[in-house]
Amino acid sequence: MTANHPILEVQDLQVARQGQLVLDVPSLLIHKGETLALLGPNGAGKSTLLYTLAWLMSPLRGRLIFKNKMIHTSAEVFSYRRAITMVFQQPLLFKGSVFENVASGLKFRGEKSEKIAAEVAEVLEIFGISHLGHRPARNISGGEAQRASLARAFALRPEIIFLDEPFSSLDEPTRNNMIDDLERILRERGATAILATHDRLEALRLADRIAVMNAGEIAQIGGGQEVINQPVNELVASFVGMETVFAGQITRAEGGSFIISLAGREIEVAGVACPGERAVCCLRPDQVTIWENTDHRKISARNIFPARITRITPLGPFFRVALDCGFPLVAFVTSQAREDLDLCEGKEVVASFKATA
Repeated sequence: MTANHPILEVQDLQVARQGQLVLDVPSLLIHKGETLALLGPNGAGKSTLLYTLAWLMSPLRGRLIFKNKMIHTSAEVFSYRRAITMVFQQPLLFKGSVFENVASGLKFRGEKSEKIAAEVAEVLEIFGISHLGHRPARNISGGEAQRASLARAFALRPEIIFLDEPFSSLDEPTRNNMIDDLERILRERGATAILATHDRLEALRLADRIAVMNAGEIAQIGGGQEVINQPVNELVASFVGMETVFAGQITRAEGGSFIISLAGREIEVAGVACPGERAVCCLRPDQVTIWENTDHRKISARNIFPARITRITPLGPFFRVALDCGFPLVAFVTSQAREDLDLCEGKEVVASFKATA
């Protein structure tokens, strides 16, 4: 994020469909030069908010303030629309060459041919599709088409670029390469970006801040590590990867930690709380360690439980291990760790995690 003053401000924004309120955002600031990710499941309101901010959908009420000026009159809307651009989930390319598609926005704005040629050449190079410039746009692959869409958007040098899940239909290698390119050009040009996505890893890679959405509202907004590690409620916790979420009774507290009673087990948690309260605890699977039963004396963590493996699920380079500790617990292990520990369903092991986790 290159600056901390707002380029776009939202006040009392509401959107309704068929008489039902589908978006309610009392306030939101987008800072100049930052990338803000709107994260949430399908139907959370991400695209509705994105389209409304891009002035492609009319709000029921509310105000948009761009660079300290309220967008109200038709002239202000026109000026705002010239300062922004949008990339959709599916690339929208018309007949003609890739070069002509990328140049279309500049031509529409009446730019001189020399500037168009230079700008298009630059963005084609940035997104690695210079060799496709003279190819018919309808004859290129899906990944190449999305690169062309991004190039067309950046050729306009927008002050804000809106991205509606632009990588969701791409294969993993293409997606990763394109995210790398997008991250680089956003940084180099200092552009402001608002990205709608349901992929938390994508949001963490690209965004300075993440706004987790649910039922048309922003449930939490903050830096990536803040949202991932300090979710404000169970819904946010489950969506950002806290696979173990449980509630229990606080039985005692002392010395900067407290004890939660859960299914006959005692769990120590770092923090301040009062006995008698109920608390919801969230734990990421990468914070759980699995040990052989014979290794428990080596464990320095405060929470140590005998466990039985109930399920092992492969997830690419690692495995998701579901455990029964008297309460359900989930851990991630590498292929090497699974082999070294000879992990299998039904095996008795020891699970541990720190109080600070």
